[in-house]
Amino acid sequence: MAEELLIDQNVYLEAGIHIGTKIKTPGMKKFVYKVREDRLYLLDLNTIDGRIKAAASLLAQYDPKDIVVTASRIYAVAAAEKFAEITGVKVITGRVMPGILTNPNRDDYMEPEVILISDTRNEKQAVKEASETNIPIVALCDTDNWIKFVDLVIPCNNKGRRSLALVYYLLSRQFLKEKGLIKSDEEFKYKVSDFEAKMEMKAK
Repeated sequence: MAEELLIDQNVYLEAGIHIGTKIKTPGMKKFVYKVREDRLYLLDLNTIDGRIKAAASLLAQYDPKDIVVTASRIYAVAAAEKFAEITGVKVITGRVMPGILTNPNRDDYMEPEVILISDTRNEKQAVKEASETNIPIVALCDTDNWIKFVDLVIPCNNKGRRSLALVYYLLSRQFLKEKGLIKSDEEFKYKVSDFEAKMEMKAK
């Protein structure tokens, strides 16, 4: 019997969590199940779901203060900040400054025991420094991401607003369940939309 998904399959599909890019890196090949007529690669939903569960289980083994999440794109920033607010982990938004994980003389120096990366391309400095200091790396990876140094890949559309919101919503809920802070999904009082970037910026 197939394991139950974290959320209804249609929610996954509507968020476009499985829709990749037209580029497929060698490391991401195993997560792709087909290519669409428009040449976009599609990721396997069951694998996405299983990896979110695995990531939440891994992260829950650590004290939240020893976990850092990085987010550089605007949609990822909103989702990661909400994840950090709910779980108590630390968050680095925008550009990852050189030395933040390797130079103890920096005022913003951090020594996490595990790091969650929203995009290995945009946050390659964090990947580089975490690998140099042997910090385990969990990363959201689209079909065009390189996965060198990543210990646990969460294959997903890591560019879309709704997709990123859904990934971090599920990670937050599962993290709290793994920690024993909530017993059921119903106890999680947040909505996926709470993790979405608010599009209220005025047109220039």
